[in-house]
Amino acid sequence: MSEAGGAGAVAAGGGGAGGLQQGSPAAGGLAVCGPARAAAASAESPGSGGGPGSARSAGKKAQLRSAPRAKKLEKLGVYSACKAEESCKCNGWKNPNPPPTPPRADLQQTIVSLTEPCRSCSHALAAHVSHLENVSEEEMNRLLGIVLDVEYLFTCVHKEEDADTKQVYFQLFKILRKCILQMGKPVVEGSLESPPFENPSIEQGVNNFVQYKFSHLPSKERQTIVELAKMFLNRINYWHLETPLQRRLRSPNDDTAGYKENYTRWLCYCNVPQFCDSLPRYETTQVFGRTLLRSVFTVMRRQLLEQARLEKDKLPQEKRTLILTHFPKFLSMLEEEVYSQNSPIWDQDFMVSSSRTGQLGIQTVISPPPVARSASYSASPSSLEQPNSGSMSPAYKVSSGHDPALGEKRKNTEPYSQEDSKRPRVVGDIPIELINEVMSTITDPAAMLGPETNFLSAHSARDEAARLEERRGVIEFHVVGNSLNQKPNKKIMMWLVGLQNVFSHQLPRMPKEYITRLVFDPKHKTLALIKDGRVIGGICFRMFPSQGFTEIVFCAVTSNEQVKGYGTHLMNHLKEYHIKHNILNFLTYADEYAIGYFKKQGFSKDIKVPKAKYVGYIKDYEGATLMGCELNPRIPYTEFSVIIKKQKEIIKKLIERKQAQIRKVYPGLSCFKDGVRQIPIESIPGISIKEPKDPDQLYSTLKTILQQVKSHQSAWPFMEPVKRTEAPGYYEVIRFPMDLKTMSERLKNRYYVSKKLFMADLQRVFTNCREYNPPESEYYKCANILEKFFYTKIKEAGLIDK
Repeated sequence: MSEAGGAGAVAAGGGGAGGLQQGSPAAGGLAVCGPARAAAASAESPGSGGGPGSARSAGKKAQLRSAPRAKKLEKLGVYSACKAEESCKCNGWKNPNPPPTPPRADLQQTIVSLTEPCRSCSHALAAHVSHLENVSEEEMNRLLGIVLDVEYLFTCVHKEEDADTKQVYFQLFKILRKCILQMGKPVVEGSLESPPFENPSIEQGVNNFVQYKFSHLPSKERQTIVELAKMFLNRINYWHLETPLQRRLRSPNDDTAGYKENYTRWLCYCNVPQFCDSLPRYETTQVFGRTLLRSVFTVMRRQLLEQARLEKDKLPQEKRTLILTHFPKFLSMLEEEVYSQNSPIWDQDFMVSSSRTGQLGIQTVISPPPVARSASYSASPSSLEQPNSGSMSPAYKVSSGHDPALGEKRKNTEPYSQEDSKRPRVVGDIPIELINEVMSTITDPAAMLGPETNFLSAHSARDEAARLEERRGVIEFHVVGNSLNQKPNKKIMMWLVGLQNVFSHQLPRMPKEYITRLVFDPKHKTLALIKDGRVIGGICFRMFPSQGFTEIVFCAVTSNEQVKGYGTHLMNHLKEYHIKHNILNFLTYADEYAIGYFKKQGFSKDIKVPKAKYVGYIKDYEGATLMGCELNPRIPYTEFSVIIKKQKEIIKKLIERKQAQIRKVYPGLSCFKDGVRQIPIESIPGISIKEPKDPDQLYSTLKTILQQVKSHQSAWPFMEPVKRTEAPGYYEVIRFPMDLKTMSERLKNRYYVSKKLFMADLQRVFTNCREYNPPESEYYKCANILEKFFYTKIKEAGLIDK
């Protein structure tokens, strides 16, 4: 690192000047995920952290980038060497009439002329910025961003009291200064190496820990553990490490040199880029591994638990139990694995071996692999919800362009096996081996024929484009809301204002004051769609957990971003958010223009919520139609269209295979050679199992069989649909209920166009009964008796071979 003073120049240093305590939490509250406060404490004022500093820095950059080009040239000229003569050694233009320090508010800023001479070398400003004449506006704005980062680091260097940290800031200052002179991109060179620095990373190790210790738990309990893991990873990403000096005083026998190197890496790649976004930024948990975790875990665990006890009264009720009861035990169990010499969670092949055993692979549950990014990209850590202040949980917030994206459903790497199924096989179902074979074909591009599918086809699902944009990091989803209990988060406030503007513009008949009141009402939340840092759509809603439903108040996407699938993807994210919070009903009043949209999202006028549950809670709108949507917790809505597409491909392949099998050619008749003059038609091979071509004949045959079945003495349990009051939980166990009354109605409506449909429905009656009832029950015995009778009758009717 020549400009930075050699390979060892970027040496590890200490923390902020009298700011954060050693190993201190970077963000305010334990369950709060505000902007990182772990930036150099000296940058603004002792203990101020990087949150306000980074916000102010972003504001200054936006202001400077919107300034006239002449003002930009003046700013860049200060950091540009003179090019008037080769002998001129001036490395930056100096204003002959410098503004007063501090600047006076009553003096208007003037734009300096390009002919203005430099106070140092007397050459004009134009001689310092001649290399910028043909530079694009985008490149100039990039350089201006580096300029402000240089000035920010200059302030850090002067205010920082720890000598080692001051040296790191100074070397980064020189690196950025050189980038301006050479119009290059900043690279932290030297002996620090490039991230990631250890494998597996902290994040992977914690994922492995959850897999290793808790994969046997039921889904709901395992989800609680995953939430704790996210919380822990979030705290590390926004934790301010203690300085090497502080660590040496606390633990003089520890590996000081190793910690110092990791501390330097953390400063350069994770901490400083939070407020100097011209430097590439990485998440701590994604680029560091077990070594760094061991060095911070003990202090971090103690302070986190102490902080939780101090702030317990500020925590929401749902977070209080999670943090005060489950989190300490989680940390204790994790601590054993962190310091154990032979823990399997740190093995390189842990995930490979676990997938072979059929355990739940969660490598994509918590967050994607490390991707360098700007600090301004993410407003808050992506591992916890902000209670009442609005950052989304990780299933709804994407912070990198990696695929699979955050919140994408896990893919089982092992073929589905018969032993995995707890349900009895249904007669006539497709063999699982055949399903696996077809799946391997349609998921292998080399085995599929036809045109390339790299681009979206005309028949793609309406949310396909939006889903791809989310995976690439083009769009993000955040649940945001106002709060009366916390200091407002500036970015969330800006998003709320943006949502107010979108709703007001797209819903002109709705009073703006009314929209403002609801959007900023702490009882309401909004799922915001963010693109390029600005709000382009959202769904405002209010949850009524005690009543079991949520009211959707406003739903809109800005006009120039419509017809891109954003509306569907927004609603799918909202559905998954509510499934996570165990609220499975939506209600909304839709006007004449919105009814079509809500119908496409699964809403109907058939309201499943009892009227007594919502009367007096939901807002009534004149001239609007009440619509509802019941959510199925088994459906991954954001991937639903992908699943349906895959199912269609499977069915298509199965049909092709079946068609190839049923084209059976029978041998010719040989009986006539023996002197036989004629034979009955039904004795010709293949005739008896041929479908009747006459639909009336098939209808008559099926009607007779169904009547015989209904008249049988063992048919009484199957005559009517099962009532929920008589069989609690029946419809949670039985996915496809069927009964003889329903079959009679289907037959009357000419639903059964083939014998296979009829046989499948009646077989479903028997299979459902055996699945729900124990073998010793009367119902189970009736199903067996009636099934034998049914197969006797269809053989007699010639619908199957005897």
